[in-house]
Amino acid sequence: MLQYPEIDPAIVSLGPLQLRWYSLMYVIGLVTVYLFFRRGSRNGRLAMTYEQIESIMVYGLLGMILGARLTYVFVYNFDHYIQNPGEILSVWKGGLSFHGAFAGIALAVLYFCRRNKIPYFNVTDHICTVVPVGLGFGRIGNFINGELWGRVGDVPWAMIFPGAGPLPRHPSQLYESLLEGWVLLVIMSFAYTRKLKSGILTGIFILGYATFRFFVEFFREPDSQLGTILGPFSMGQVLCALMWIFGCFIIILAVNAKDSAMGKTGRSASAGIAR
Repeated sequence: MLQYPEIDPAIVSLGPLQLRWYSLMYVIGLVTVYLFFRRGSRNGRLAMTYEQIESIMVYGLLGMILGARLTYVFVYNFDHYIQNPGEILSVWKGGLSFHGAFAGIALAVLYFCRRNKIPYFNVTDHICTVVPVGLGFGRIGNFINGELWGRVGDVPWAMIFPGAGPLPRHPSQLYESLLEGWVLLVIMSFAYTRKLKSGILTGIFILGYATFRFFVEFFREPDSQLGTILGPFSMGQVLCALMWIFGCFIIILAVNAKDSAMGKTGRSASAGIAR
Protein backbone atom coordinates (compact mmCIF):
# COMPACT_ATOMS: atom_id res chain seq x y z
CA MET A 1 0.00 0.00 0.00
CA LEU A 2 1.27 3.47 -0.90
CA GLN A 3 0.89 6.59 1.19
CA TYR A 4 -1.53 9.09 -0.34
CA PRO A 5 0.44 12.31 -1.01
CA GLU A 6 -1.68 14.96 0.68
CA ILE A 7 -1.06 17.93 -1.61
CA ASP A 8 -2.77 21.21 -0.81
CA PRO A 9 -5.47 21.63 -3.53
CA ALA A 10 -4.79 25.39 -3.46
CA ILE A 11 -1.57 26.58 -5.08
CA VAL A 12 -1.96 30.12 -3.78
CA SER A 13 -4.53 31.60 -1.36
CA LEU A 14 -5.20 35.32 -1.10
CA GLY A 15 -7.96 35.68 1.47
CA PRO A 16 -11.11 34.12 0.03
CA LEU A 17 -9.51 33.86 -3.43
CA GLN A 18 -7.65 30.70 -4.38
CA LEU A 19 -5.74 29.39 -7.37
CA ARG A 20 -6.32 25.65 -7.25
CA TRP A 21 -4.43 22.88 -8.99
CA TYR A 22 -7.68 21.59 -10.53
CA SER A 23 -8.43 24.98 -12.09
CA LEU A 24 -4.87 25.20 -13.41
CA MET A 25 -5.30 21.81 -15.12
CA TYR A 26 -8.37 23.11 -16.98
CA VAL A 27 -6.47 26.24 -18.02
CA ILE A 28 -3.65 24.08 -19.41
CA GLY A 29 -6.17 22.08 -21.43
CA LEU A 30 -7.87 25.19 -22.85
CA VAL A 31 -4.57 26.88 -23.71
CA THR A 32 -3.40 23.70 -25.47
CA VAL A 33 -6.54 23.63 -27.63
CA TYR A 34 -6.19 27.34 -28.42
CA LEU A 35 -2.54 27.05 -29.46
CA PHE A 36 -3.24 23.93 -31.53
CA PHE A 37 -6.07 25.76 -33.30
CA ARG A 38 -3.76 28.65 -34.15
CA ARG A 39 -1.19 26.23 -35.49
CA GLY A 40 -3.83 24.52 -37.62
CA SER A 41 -5.02 27.86 -38.98
CA ARG A 42 -1.45 28.90 -39.72
CA ASN A 43 -0.52 25.74 -41.64
CA GLY A 44 -3.85 25.53 -43.49
CA ARG A 45 -5.27 22.40 -41.86
CA LEU A 46 -7.95 24.27 -39.93
CA ALA A 47 -10.43 26.37 -41.92
CA MET A 48 -10.67 29.19 -39.38
CA THR A 49 -9.21 32.65 -38.87
CA TYR A 50 -7.57 33.67 -35.61
CA GLU A 51 -10.61 35.81 -34.79
CA GLN A 52 -12.94 32.85 -35.30
CA ILE A 53 -10.72 30.71 -33.09
CA GLU A 54 -11.04 33.21 -30.24
CA SER A 55 -14.83 33.27 -30.66
CA ILE A 56 -15.26 29.51 -30.82
CA MET A 57 -13.22 29.10 -27.63
CA VAL A 58 -15.85 31.16 -25.82
CA TYR A 59 -18.70 29.13 -27.35
CA GLY A 60 -16.95 25.88 -26.47
CA LEU A 61 -16.24 26.94 -22.88
CA LEU A 62 -19.88 27.93 -22.29
CA GLY A 63 -21.11 24.70 -23.90
CA MET A 64 -18.71 22.65 -21.79
CA ILE A 65 -19.80 24.20 -18.48
CA LEU A 66 -23.54 24.07 -19.25
CA GLY A 67 -23.40 20.54 -20.62
CA ALA A 68 -21.26 19.22 -17.78
CA ARG A 69 -23.45 20.76 -15.08
CA LEU A 70 -26.86 19.98 -16.55
CA THR A 71 -25.94 16.36 -17.21
CA TYR A 72 -24.75 15.94 -13.65
CA VAL A 73 -27.91 17.56 -12.31
CA PHE A 74 -30.42 15.63 -14.41
CA VAL A 75 -28.62 12.31 -14.88
CA TYR A 76 -26.45 11.79 -11.82
CA ASN A 77 -28.24 13.56 -8.97
CA PHE A 78 -31.73 14.57 -10.07
CA ASP A 79 -33.46 13.69 -6.78
CA HIS A 80 -31.20 16.01 -4.83
CA TYR A 81 -31.53 18.99 -7.15
CA ILE A 82 -35.28 18.67 -7.66
CA GLN A 83 -35.55 19.18 -3.90
CA ASN A 84 -32.84 21.87 -3.83
CA PRO A 85 -33.20 23.78 -7.14
CA GLY A 86 -31.30 26.73 -5.74
CA GLU A 87 -28.12 24.63 -5.83
CA ILE A 88 -28.26 23.88 -9.56
CA LEU A 89 -26.13 26.92 -10.34
CA SER A 90 -23.66 26.24 -7.51
CA VAL A 91 -20.99 24.83 -9.81
CA TRP A 92 -18.25 25.74 -7.33
CA LYS A 93 -19.58 23.04 -4.99
CA GLY A 94 -18.69 20.37 -7.54
CA GLY A 95 -20.75 18.12 -9.74
CA LEU A 96 -19.72 18.01 -13.40
CA SER A 97 -19.97 15.28 -16.03
CA PHE A 98 -17.45 14.73 -18.83
CA HIS A 99 -20.10 13.13 -21.03
CA GLY A 100 -22.22 16.25 -20.59
CA ALA A 101 -19.23 18.49 -21.29
CA PHE A 102 -18.57 16.53 -24.47
CA ALA A 103 -22.18 16.94 -25.62
CA GLY A 104 -22.20 20.64 -24.70
CA ILE A 105 -19.03 21.37 -26.65
CA ALA A 106 -20.28 19.37 -29.64
CA LEU A 107 -23.53 21.35 -29.79
CA ALA A 108 -21.87 24.73 -29.19
CA VAL A 109 -19.29 24.07 -31.92
CA LEU A 110 -22.03 22.86 -34.28
CA TYR A 111 -23.97 26.08 -33.76
CA PHE A 112 -20.87 28.20 -34.32
CA CYS A 113 -19.81 26.29 -37.44
CA ARG A 114 -23.24 26.46 -39.05
CA ARG A 115 -23.47 30.15 -38.28
CA ASN A 116 -20.06 30.85 -39.81
CA LYS A 117 -20.17 28.25 -42.61
CA ILE A 118 -17.14 26.35 -41.27
CA PRO A 119 -16.73 22.57 -41.86
CA TYR A 120 -17.85 21.02 -38.57
CA PHE A 121 -15.70 17.90 -38.52
CA ASN A 122 -12.63 19.87 -39.53
CA VAL A 123 -13.01 21.73 -36.23
CA THR A 124 -13.94 18.72 -34.06
CA ASP A 125 -11.01 16.73 -35.47
CA HIS A 126 -8.65 19.40 -34.15
CA ILE A 127 -10.39 19.58 -30.78
CA CYS A 128 -10.33 15.81 -30.34
CA THR A 129 -6.65 15.56 -31.23
CA VAL A 130 -5.49 17.58 -28.23
CA VAL A 131 -8.35 17.33 -25.71
CA PRO A 132 -6.61 14.29 -24.11
CA VAL A 133 -4.09 16.78 -22.73
CA GLY A 134 -6.86 18.40 -20.69
CA LEU A 135 -8.20 15.00 -19.66
CA GLY A 136 -4.78 13.82 -18.53
CA PHE A 137 -4.11 16.89 -16.41
CA GLY A 138 -7.72 17.11 -15.23
CA ARG A 139 -7.64 13.62 -13.70
CA ILE A 140 -4.42 14.54 -11.93
CA GLY A 141 -6.37 17.47 -10.51
CA ASN A 142 -9.03 15.02 -9.28
CA PHE A 143 -6.28 13.01 -7.59
CA ILE A 144 -4.84 16.08 -5.87
CA ASN A 145 -8.34 17.00 -4.69
CA GLY A 146 -8.74 13.49 -3.24
CA GLU A 147 -12.01 12.96 -5.15
CA LEU A 148 -13.46 10.39 -7.56
CA TRP A 149 -11.37 7.70 -5.89
CA GLY A 150 -11.38 4.04 -6.84
CA ARG A 151 -12.93 0.92 -5.39
CA VAL A 152 -11.39 -0.95 -2.48
CA GLY A 153 -8.43 -2.99 -3.70
CA ASP A 154 -5.41 -4.92 -2.47
CA VAL A 155 -2.95 -3.95 -5.19
CA PRO A 156 0.47 -2.74 -3.92
CA TRP A 157 -0.25 0.81 -5.10
CA ALA A 158 -3.65 1.12 -3.39
CA MET A 159 -4.08 4.20 -1.18
CA ILE A 160 -6.25 5.37 1.69
CA PHE A 161 -7.97 8.53 0.45
CA PRO A 162 -9.14 11.24 2.87
CA GLY A 163 -12.89 10.90 3.39
CA ALA A 164 -13.06 7.52 1.66
CA GLY A 165 -12.93 5.33 4.75
CA PRO A 166 -10.13 3.26 6.28
CA LEU A 167 -9.63 0.79 3.42
CA PRO A 168 -7.05 1.20 0.62
CA ARG A 169 -8.47 1.98 -2.80
CA HIS A 170 -7.39 2.02 -6.43
CA PRO A 171 -6.06 5.44 -7.50
CA SER A 172 -8.48 5.31 -10.43
CA GLN A 173 -7.94 9.00 -11.18
CA LEU A 174 -4.38 8.11 -12.22
CA TYR A 175 -5.61 5.18 -14.31
CA GLU A 176 -7.89 7.60 -16.14
CA SER A 177 -5.12 10.17 -16.52
CA LEU A 178 -2.87 7.55 -18.11
CA LEU A 179 -5.42 5.96 -20.46
CA GLU A 180 -7.88 8.76 -21.29
CA GLY A 181 -5.09 11.31 -21.28
CA TRP A 182 -1.64 10.24 -22.32
CA VAL A 183 -2.29 6.94 -24.12
CA LEU A 184 -5.19 8.47 -26.03
CA LEU A 185 -3.03 11.50 -26.84
CA VAL A 186 -0.42 9.22 -28.44
CA ILE A 187 -3.15 7.51 -30.50
CA MET A 188 -4.66 10.81 -31.61
CA SER A 189 -1.28 12.35 -32.42
CA PHE A 190 -0.38 9.40 -34.62
CA ALA A 191 -3.79 9.46 -36.33
CA TYR A 192 -3.43 13.22 -36.95
CA THR A 193 -0.32 12.58 -39.05
CA ARG A 194 -2.31 10.28 -41.38
CA LYS A 195 -4.34 11.61 -44.30
CA LEU A 196 -7.75 10.66 -42.94
CA LYS A 197 -11.14 11.82 -44.15
CA SER A 198 -12.67 14.60 -42.11
CA GLY A 199 -14.56 13.22 -39.11
CA ILE A 200 -12.56 10.02 -38.63
CA LEU A 201 -10.31 11.63 -35.99
CA THR A 202 -13.43 12.66 -34.08
CA GLY A 203 -14.74 9.09 -34.25
CA ILE A 204 -11.40 7.64 -33.11
CA PHE A 205 -11.38 9.92 -30.08
CA ILE A 206 -14.97 9.03 -29.13
CA LEU A 207 -14.28 5.29 -29.41
CA GLY A 208 -10.96 5.58 -27.58
CA TYR A 209 -12.32 7.60 -24.70
CA ALA A 210 -15.42 5.43 -24.32
CA THR A 211 -13.34 2.24 -24.31
CA PHE A 212 -10.78 3.46 -21.77
CA ARG A 213 -13.38 5.05 -19.49
CA PHE A 214 -15.60 1.94 -19.61
CA PHE A 215 -12.61 -0.18 -18.52
CA VAL A 216 -11.46 2.13 -15.72
CA GLU A 217 -15.01 2.35 -14.31
CA PHE A 218 -14.56 -1.23 -13.04
CA PHE A 219 -11.91 0.19 -10.68
CA ARG A 220 -13.65 3.49 -9.87
CA GLU A 221 -16.12 3.80 -7.01
CA PRO A 222 -19.62 4.37 -8.44
CA ASP A 223 -21.43 7.55 -7.45
CA SER A 224 -22.88 6.97 -3.99
CA GLN A 225 -26.32 8.29 -4.92
CA LEU A 226 -26.59 5.90 -7.88
CA GLY A 227 -24.44 2.87 -7.22
CA THR A 228 -24.42 0.38 -10.08
CA ILE A 229 -27.23 0.15 -12.61
CA LEU A 230 -28.07 -2.45 -15.23
CA GLY A 231 -26.37 -5.15 -13.19
CA PRO A 232 -22.67 -4.47 -12.46
CA PHE A 233 -22.41 -1.35 -14.61
CA SER A 234 -22.13 2.26 -13.49
CA MET A 235 -23.86 5.24 -15.03
CA GLY A 236 -20.52 6.23 -16.53
CA GLN A 237 -20.32 2.87 -18.31
CA VAL A 238 -23.85 3.19 -19.65
CA LEU A 239 -23.01 6.62 -21.07
CA CYS A 240 -19.76 5.24 -22.51
CA ALA A 241 -21.71 2.48 -24.27
CA LEU A 242 -23.93 5.11 -25.88
CA MET A 243 -20.84 7.13 -26.72
CA TRP A 244 -19.27 4.08 -28.37
CA ILE A 245 -22.33 3.61 -30.59
CA PHE A 246 -22.18 7.30 -31.51
CA GLY A 247 -18.46 7.02 -32.34
CA CYS A 248 -19.13 4.11 -34.71
CA PHE A 249 -21.86 6.19 -36.39
CA ILE A 250 -19.47 9.12 -36.85
CA ILE A 251 -16.80 6.95 -38.45
CA ILE A 252 -19.32 5.28 -40.79
CA LEU A 253 -20.64 8.72 -41.72
CA ALA A 254 -17.12 10.03 -42.38
CA VAL A 255 -16.01 7.03 -44.42
CA ASN A 256 -19.07 7.25 -46.66
CA ALA A 257 -19.00 11.03 -47.06
CA LYS A 258 -18.01 12.45 -50.43
CA ASP A 259 -14.63 14.14 -50.58
CA SER A 260 -14.67 17.92 -50.64
CA ALA A 261 -12.22 20.76 -50.27
CA MET A 262 -12.08 19.93 -46.57
CA GLY A 263 -12.72 16.22 -47.01
CA LYS A 264 -9.31 15.22 -45.70
CA THR A 265 -7.71 15.88 -42.35
CA GLY A 266 -4.47 16.42 -44.23
CA ARG A 267 -3.60 19.60 -46.12
CA SER A 268 -6.74 21.47 -47.08
CA ALA A 269 -7.66 23.91 -49.79
CA SER A 270 -7.85 26.70 -47.22
CA ALA A 271 -4.11 27.29 -46.86
CA GLY A 272 -4.56 30.88 -47.96
CA ILE A 273 -7.32 31.71 -45.48
CA ALA A 274 -7.26 35.26 -44.14
CA ARG A 275 -6.06 35.74 -40.60
